[in-house]
Amino acid sequence: MTAAADGPRVGRRRISPAGLGLPACGLAAVGGFLLAVGHGAVQIAPGEVAAILGEQLGLIANADVTRAQETVLLAIRLPRAVLGLLVGAGLAVAGAALQGLFRNPLADPGLIGVSNGAALAAAATIVLGGAGVLGLPAWLVPHLLPISAFAGGVAATWLVYLIASREGTTDVAVMLLAGVALNAIVAAGIGLLIFLSNDQELRDLNFWLLGSLGGATWDRLAVSAPLILAPTLLLIAQGRRLNALLLGEVEAGHLGVAVERTKRTIVLLAAMAVGAAVALTGVIGFIGLVVPHLIRLLIGPDHRTLLPASILLGAALLLAADVLARTLALPAELPIGILTSTVGGPFFLWLLLRQRTQWAI
Repeated sequence: MTAAADGPRVGRRRISPAGLGLPACGLAAVGGFLLAVGHGAVQIAPGEVAAILGEQLGLIANADVTRAQETVLLAIRLPRAVLGLLVGAGLAVAGAALQGLFRNPLADPGLIGVSNGAALAAAATIVLGGAGVLGLPAWLVPHLLPISAFAGGVAATWLVYLIASREGTTDVAVMLLAGVALNAIVAAGIGLLIFLSNDQELRDLNFWLLGSLGGATWDRLAVSAPLILAPTLLLIAQGRRLNALLLGEVEAGHLGVAVERTKRTIVLLAAMAVGAAVALTGVIGFIGLVVPHLIRLLIGPDHRTLLPASILLGAALLLAADVLARTLALPAELPIGILTSTVGGPFFLWLLLRQRTQWAI
């Protein structure tokens, strides 16, 4: 086999595609972050971003920037970009892990009910007025919507898991089918709530059903970031087990993998990551479906590199989509879910047509 087939050489050592792919994804994430914090109605160059941050850290005195640039960066764009990094990473790694668990390239976090379950809980809170009904203290009222969305996503996923579990084992095919059925039921519930909503409630529902990174603040990030970051990082540790599961459950057990515990762990971590993401941004489709495919084309199917690379590329793609959502229809802002579906849908159809013989669909 030639060197070109395996990758370029450095000295006598051959660089694998994974060795090139991870740095490329990292550069894409950095580029997406700089684009997100610098591009918009108020332009902020990368050097000015560094100057503002250096001044805040006490490394630079009297940075040569305007007060408007400083305010826009620190109060609006920086928390929004950090939220985009977290949500894109969480959605992408959850999708990659679930595709490995189900051994199905069509698997997506939405298929096990987490996204729609979170959206239903948020819709019920908006339309039925959960704060007034429950008599919650004033300090908890602003956090009720994200808390209910997170709880709804995890509860829906756990229900799907219980349906698929029998006598200590979990049938992943049944889990996938149960998720499809639950999504249909949840969609009917969301439709009923839309029918019962007034104009203001309908506008609020659009945020949850179409997705947006708007409204990100440092206070919200301080509370919610660990709920996305922790399961995202813990999913990376499942790479070796997911590689074993690709061989089949029996074979994975012979390799020393605790199959049932691994299934529960991956489903729970994916539900937590996606539920927390939906609680902050609403439903953003196709990131968890498309990103793992791009990574497999770039560096191959090894989950030890696929999972961290998905984190980086998912963050980069969501940040790029957010920049387009903010700038395509100035001064209005497009829902980011429309953009991800507009691009992700045709891409996925192209991927299906390109590889249908390999997937035997």
